[in-house]
Amino acid sequence: MSLEILFGIMVGLILGLTGAGGGILAVPALVIGLGWSMTQAAPVALMAVGAAAALGALDGLRKGLVRYRAATLMAVLGAGFTPVGLYVAHRLPESGLSALFSLVLIAVAVRMARQPRSPQPLAQAPGDQGWEQKNCMLDETTGRLKWTLKCSATLALVGSFCGLLTGLLGVGGGFLLVPAFRQLTDIRAHAVVATSLMVIALISLTAIIGALYSGVRIPVEGVIFILACMGGMLAGRVVAPKVSAQVLQLGFAALCVLVAGALLYKTWFQA
Repeated sequence: MSLEILFGIMVGLILGLTGAGGGILAVPALVIGLGWSMTQAAPVALMAVGAAAALGALDGLRKGLVRYRAATLMAVLGAGFTPVGLYVAHRLPESGLSALFSLVLIAVAVRMARQPRSPQPLAQAPGDQGWEQKNCMLDETTGRLKWTLKCSATLALVGSFCGLLTGLLGVGGGFLLVPAFRQLTDIRAHAVVATSLMVIALISLTAIIGALYSGVRIPVEGVIFILACMGGMLAGRVVAPKVSAQVLQLGFAALCVLVAGALLYKTWFQA
């Protein structure tokens, strides 16, 4: 099995298991595993994560789980900030991008390690309690979000930041979207994951179109990685209900720390 297929399946599998968080490993997989630069890896990783997220989002739409109005608002704002991230990324040195990416990985690891344990799979764990304090609340009669100014501003802010990270680091932003939805809304866990995947897919699509328009070309190895990532995503969604949340959380946190260390070592000591 070629490295492109192996790493693609691994990234897609983690993406499916963690409910949109594993896409952050796509860039390190290409940089560390295949020896690509950050600027080469970002568009391919983004396309892989976006395609895999689209598969999950379509499944969520089929099951009626996606909060498509919220996803659309966040994606529109995110798409507006993606070019800003791209602009900054092309003006930062390779070492600076690697260091920033490593810090994000460590932050994700800390959040996952400190997340409350649950015997249920992570992608299906129930939302936080204290719903009366959430910024976005569901209408008990209609089951839809109450579109208050506070709720709209919250979703717009989160979507904008995800778009910025998408352009800057070539990640979908699921590591931010999922905890933000759980913390700021009373949307149930299944819908949180499905809606996050829809936002990732839409923001990634706009970033990919921009990258292709600017002349970025995807090599054959990148296409193989993307297809393998999509396959891993489907497998991850099937396996997710059978995986312990505690094992998944701690394992993913440890993996993020190891990848961050390897990325920094490759950048600073093997450059």
